[in-house]
Amino acid sequence: MTDAATTWQHHPPMPRARRLPRSFYRRDPRAVAPELLNKVLQRGPLSARIVEVEAYCGAEDPGSHAFRGQTRRNATMFGPPGGLYVYFTYGMHWCANAVCGEEGEGIAVLLRAAEPLTGLEIMRARRPAARGDRDLCRGPARLCQAFGIDGSHDGADLPTADREVTIVDDGTPPPAQPAVTTRIGLSAGADLPWRWCVPGSPHLSRPA
Repeated sequence: MTDAATTWQHHPPMPRARRLPRSFYRRDPRAVAPELLNKVLQRGPLSARIVEVEAYCGAEDPGSHAFRGQTRRNATMFGPPGGLYVYFTYGMHWCANAVCGEEGEGIAVLLRAAEPLTGLEIMRARRPAARGDRDLCRGPARLCQAFGIDGSHDGADLPTADREVTIVDDGTPPPAQPAVTTRIGLSAGADLPWRWCVPGSPHLSRPA
C-alpha cells in the first residue's frame, strides 16, 4: 500500500469556481461518484472539498433507499438530477446525497466526507464534539451537521445553488486512481464496490 503522505495533497480553493451543471449529474451514479472527488461543496460562507462518496443505484441496488420504489421519504431521489436528497437516520442524524440519472430513476451519490476549506469557525461551533478540524466533516452525518444541512434542504437544486447549497469545480481534478472499497454500514448490497475515496486523505470517515 502506498504511504498516505505521498498520495494525499491539500488542494486550496481556487477563486474561479463554477457550479457543476445538471448534465454532470444526469449519469449513472457509479460514473458521477468518482468524479465528485475533489469537487467543493458550498453553503454560503462554508466550503469543503469532497474526499469520499458512495453510489446508490435504485432498483438494482438492495442497499439503496429506492430499491423498493418511491415513498414519501425518498421522493427527492426520484426527482430531477442535481437535486439534494437529505434523509434522517438513526433518529438523530442527517445525510446528504446528490441525485443522479434521469428523473424517476431513484439513483444518487452519498456525500460521505470532506476536507473543510472555509467557514471553519462556524463548523467548529456546530460540531463542538469534534476532536480537531479533521473530524469536522469526517462522515456523512458530521458533514451535514458542520454545514447545517437538515430536512429543510431536502430537494434543494444544486446546479442553481438553491437554498445556498451547491457543488463547484475549482479546477482540482479527481484523483487519477481513487481508492475503491465496499460501502460502509450496509447489510444488503454490502459486497458492492461502490465507495470511492481520495487516497490517503486524513478526512475520510474510515481508512480506504
